[in-house]
Amino acid sequence: MKPDKALIFEMSRPGRVAYSLPECDVPECDASEDIPVHLLRSKPAGLPEVYEVDVIRHYTELSRRNFGVDNGFYPLGSCTMKYNPKLNEEAARLAGFARIHPYQPEESIQGALELLYTLQQDLAELTGMDQMTLQPAAGAHGEWTGLMLIRAYHESRGEKRTKVIVPDSSHGTNPASATAAGFETVTIPSNSKGLVDLDKLRAAAGPDTAALMLTNPNTLGLFEEQIVEIAAIVHEAGGLLYYDGANSNAIMGIARPGDMGFDVVHLNLHKTMSTPHGGGGPGAGPVGVKSRLIPFLPKPVVSRRADGTYYWDYDRPQSIGRVKAYYGNFGILVRAYAYIRSYGPEGLRRVSECAVLNANYMRMRLAPYFDVPYPGICKHEFVLSGKRLKAYGVRTLDVAKRLLDFGYHPPTIYFPLNVEECLMIEPTETESKETMDAFIDTMIQIIREAETNPQLLLEAPHTTIVKRLNETQAARKPVLNCTCG
Repeated sequence: MKPDKALIFEMSRPGRVAYSLPECDVPECDASEDIPVHLLRSKPAGLPEVYEVDVIRHYTELSRRNFGVDNGFYPLGSCTMKYNPKLNEEAARLAGFARIHPYQPEESIQGALELLYTLQQDLAELTGMDQMTLQPAAGAHGEWTGLMLIRAYHESRGEKRTKVIVPDSSHGTNPASATAAGFETVTIPSNSKGLVDLDKLRAAAGPDTAALMLTNPNTLGLFEEQIVEIAAIVHEAGGLLYYDGANSNAIMGIARPGDMGFDVVHLNLHKTMSTPHGGGGPGAGPVGVKSRLIPFLPKPVVSRRADGTYYWDYDRPQSIGRVKAYYGNFGILVRAYAYIRSYGPEGLRRVSECAVLNANYMRMRLAPYFDVPYPGICKHEFVLSGKRLKAYGVRTLDVAKRLLDFGYHPPTIYFPLNVEECLMIEPTETESKETMDAFIDTMIQIIREAETNPQLLLEAPHTTIVKRLNETQAARKPVLNCTCG
């Protein structure tokens, strides 16, 4: 192994340091006065002793082993992964945004408050809602927040509704969020077209129904054409309609959840609005509501006085309370604001049109090589089935592993659960025809390999640093150390 590629502990030599600090001019104190004795170290931590350049090279090398949207195509269905414009990064780094503190006096952060207020207005207009909260830190957090708003609404009316309905094609976070919010989940099957089965929905909806959680287009990439009737069924039962905004990239500027009959909506700004996504965060999952739910929004809410100044409104006696420390992930919200302002209404519509065009182009080119469970026009994403490959002893997982050898992040596999050997692909609007064609050609090559040399797929990946794992065992009994090469 080359010296600059060596592992950081192997590079350690006694006496080497990566920093230079002045002599400490603060009097030493007895740490045991503030920290329990049993928590104090009895000897120094066994950290590597290396030069600064060694540390930089070590972490830079590790970063090159990661896959990200800046270095390759990331067709992750159900989880929009598109290019993050660097202009938005620059906006978030402006000193007036990056170097303020959430506890500063309101009069000293009027610009930041104006941005938040305007972003709330923009998102409300985009979704057809009456007011938004920017507090939730991610999509699932937004789901939970929305469900807590729904719970508060029903309780304010003296109603105890205990059930949340979800289709079998819903995002896995939907039933999880419902459970976390204290509801019982009722799953209804899709019909033969992959859409909500209205008869099943009618049978499930009743006086104990709190809400239906739905995304439109749904997780199969299909638009729920009977959405107005779906909303009527839920509302007639006294429930509310919740919109999972994970698939908003298909409808921006074209259709609004509020106009479809939805009462609550969350948006994933780390998906639709191109803010950084993955790696554990940060994200942003703003929640919008119709007027009857406004009193229950998390507090504080940024508001505007008659004189045009902005302030934090804490006087909200029916609020469900704070759901996030401070007021949301502000840097992410700045990026989303910059994205919306860069495109404007017509630009956002064009984003969705291009995303839908790209998805349908890829679907049509790949259709001859896979089973297509729902062959109609899709929206921003589509699903394929690799079940025909089982004749060669190959599964969808093997196709995904083989894609790694070609430098592509695999699409989502085995989701949604109602499609056998599922592959779920979302190209987004940011990919060129050349990029999509190269990916499609690679997929076709892999299909040919499955037919002629299936062992090649069964042993893939061949070129990655870590080879194929026993994924079940890796999840249940992970081996975590810093000596893996």
